[in-house]
Order: sequence, then C-alpha cells, then structure tokens
Amino acid sequence: MKKVLIINGPNLNMLGKRPKEHYGSLTLDEINQKIVEENQGYFDLDFFQSNSEGEIITKLQEAIAYDGILINPAAYTHTSVAIRDALELCTGIKLEIHLSKVDEREDFRRINLVRDVCDKCFQGLHENSYIEALRYLKEVLG
Repeated sequence: MKKVLIINGPNLNMLGKRPKEHYGSLTLDEINQKIVEENQGYFDLDFFQSNSEGEIITKLQEAIAYDGILINPAAYTHTSVAIRDALELCTGIKLEIHLSKVDEREDFRRINLVRDVCDKCFQGLHENSYIEALRYLKEVLG
C-alpha cells in the first residue's frame, strides 16, 4: 500500500475558531476524518500538525520516501526557505494545500516559497482542497 503523509502547519489546530470566510467551519480533526472517508483505505495515511517550523522540517526529512505528501504549510508558505528545501528533498508527489485562496488575499500572502517545489496546488475550497488533492493523488499514483 502506498504511503501518504498529510502535514498541517501553524494555527491549523485552531480551525473551527478561525475566520470561517477564509478557513471554513470544520476543525482539523473533522477535516482529517473527511480525508479518511474519501481515502476508503486506498492509501496508508499519516497525519501530522505542528506550529513549529523545525518539527515540520524534521517530519519532512523522515518522510523523504513517502509516495505522496499533502502539505498545508499555512503561514510558513510565505516565510520558510527551510520547509521549501526539505520539500525539495522528498521524492514522492508533493501537493500544496490551502483552505483559502491565498493568491487573492493580502499582498504578503502572495509570496509563495513552496509552490515551485510542489507538483500541484489546491486552494480556496476549504476542506475540499484536501479532498481534491487526494483524488488527484489517486489518479496519479493509480
């Protein structure tokens, strides 16, 4: 069975309390449950969330040979060269995820340090950004 890692960055543990117009109304646990339901046992899924840049980097280094990575780096999208460099080392398919349309928000959010090392980006669909990414991964990895 192919292994897929879902990484969520800072403040995503606070979903359900954050502005609903950007992030939707579901908690991270509820989103993870929807991912499991959509997966239907197709992939071996591992979930990880951290507010710490270093912990995310370490997790990426440990996951270097995963078949797929869905990553929502959250605010680190705009600031972390180190997460970008760790993603670049990963050999599997890397999909960038965002709940909101970061490209259409504040100017500082338009700076994206991870996009060019990811295979595709899914954004602006709230929890469905993850679901669409998982469906894409099923198609690509067969």
